[in-house]
Amino acid sequence: MTGYRILYHHRIRADDGQAVHVSELIGALRRAGHEVLECALVPKAEPVANTEEADGAGSLWTKLSLPRRVVEVLEIAYSAQGTRMLMRAAADFRPHMIYERHALHCRAGLVAARRLGVPLLEEVNSPMCDEMARLGALCFPRRARRAERSVLAGADCVLAVTEVLRQRLLECGAEPERTRVISNGSQPERFGAEARRAGRRLRAGLPADAFVLGFVGYMRPWHRLDMALEAMAQPDLQCVHLMLVGEVPALQAVQSRAAALQLGARVHTMGVVPPDRLPAHVCAFDAALIPAINGYASPLKMFDSLAAGVITLAPDQPNLRERIEDGENGVLFAVGDVEALAERLRLVVTCPERARQIGESGLRSLIENEWTWDGNARRVTSCYEELSR
Repeated sequence: MTGYRILYHHRIRADDGQAVHVSELIGALRRAGHEVLECALVPKAEPVANTEEADGAGSLWTKLSLPRRVVEVLEIAYSAQGTRMLMRAAADFRPHMIYERHALHCRAGLVAARRLGVPLLEEVNSPMCDEMARLGALCFPRRARRAERSVLAGADCVLAVTEVLRQRLLECGAEPERTRVISNGSQPERFGAEARRAGRRLRAGLPADAFVLGFVGYMRPWHRLDMALEAMAQPDLQCVHLMLVGEVPALQAVQSRAAALQLGARVHTMGVVPPDRLPAHVCAFDAALIPAINGYASPLKMFDSLAAGVITLAPDQPNLRERIEDGENGVLFAVGDVEALAERLRLVVTCPERARQIGESGLRSLIENEWTWDGNARRVTSCYEELSR
């Protein structure tokens, strides 16, 4: 394999989990010896805080408050602007391929790839039209669905983050033979001895027998952190402390419920953590919790806990079962069931050696299956090489 020139296009504005994906994949592609030119209104190749699903501090664009209809008109207009940006960038760069992160109403990558005569690899992280419609935020549904269908059908390769999502994309116009699954990932070398030592320092103020249940991400009500509190309130789980890492728009509700359950002293908010400090926080956990997640996602937090060798507790649903086998490399509980979560948490707390073994198995599964950003970079270039044969 030789180095490729990859024109990487996205329309991300916020410094959130989307930006983490962009910066990590670009970094991995560059480490593999490829040239990557990021083409975007707001570049994201530099590392950003790992806060998962929602808007972070971001740029000026993220702070503008406009009616949804106006925002969608701007998104439609961006397609032509994005095409011009890509064509200007390609003039000197002469890319082997365009790699694009899918966005609502955006056909820029498809149009530019066809003009340039290079393959388009389209990364898709959500069924965009369906999700916006579910939120009541799709103002031009027919236009949006036409654009989505044309991009999914026209891309040379469509890359979904889970098999669940891949199946949904087939219903939206993607061709089965031109779709692949490339999940999120992590880099285990970041969770080594130094991160573990720093993690122990973060626990210094906690009781010696504290069991730290950790959550990383942008906390919204639908993340169901209330489930963790309800489980912690059970008499035989009094040793459990909850460590919250990330943005906290739902913090007041969490604190209010914790106070009502007399758990205030056992809930620790760490705030937004820069990328270089995130591994230490994950290493401070005895277990990492995903209390709730949508049905198609590939959560960054799951791969980080696997990379750290920390046992992961997550809902038992198809997209997570693609990577987690209950009792082998993680622990699954019935979706939305507090008692099921408490039962599984109780098992982890009372059987620390078994929990440690499952955590170690999680790390092995990540390494053996290359659920890493470097592994993803190899998968992306393999897709291009298949197209070039």
